[in-house]
Amino acid sequence: MFGIHDLPLFILSGLLLNIMPGPDSLLIMTRSATQGRRAGVAATLGIGAGTMIHILAAALGLSAILATSATAFMVVKYIGAAYIIYMAIGLLRSKRRDPAAPITVAPLPYAKIFAQGFLTNVLNPKVAVFFLAFVPQFISPDASGKALAFVILGCIFNLNGMLWCTSLALFTAQASARIKINPSVSLWLNRVTGGLFIWLGIKLALSKQN
Repeated sequence: MFGIHDLPLFILSGLLLNIMPGPDSLLIMTRSATQGRRAGVAATLGIGAGTMIHILAAALGLSAILATSATAFMVVKYIGAAYIIYMAIGLLRSKRRDPAAPITVAPLPYAKIFAQGFLTNVLNPKVAVFFLAFVPQFISPDASGKALAFVILGCIFNLNGMLWCTSLALFTAQASARIKINPSVSLWLNRVTGGLFIWLGIKLALSKQN
């Protein structure tokens, strides 16, 4: 249907690819561990929204510009890397609400967490290039509605990803609640995550187009 073939293989491959750790998973786990499942789900929804932008852009051919234009790829790459490092600095600067009071880490609004997930995903040009390279392998060359088939497969991939990310958020939140993470540990968790995000930002900035 719609020129789509090997759908079970696509679903399985997409699930395995979504399970691979990266900035998205790291953000979800950090927010879930420090603020609970709702914060983790907010990050998940932001990531899913960012993925939909990549899907629609690829279906419309806009992502092809990133795959073929070194300048466009470089601009988006540096913006994405700068944003990841900006988030890292925010995590590294995590403080107590009141230095004189018992340690508590100030929570972020869910809207800001959603925006973090969205921008972390949508500003990563590697995601756009990935969709252009991966999804067409499961669409017949002679399909009449390739754009529609691309969107359908992209939505399936995104649904898989959101199911996995939601499970990750719930599991992390439940695990942190059971072991009752001390606020001081949450503070240092934010800082460690900030250090990892700096590494990921630098890695993205140094990444190549192909």
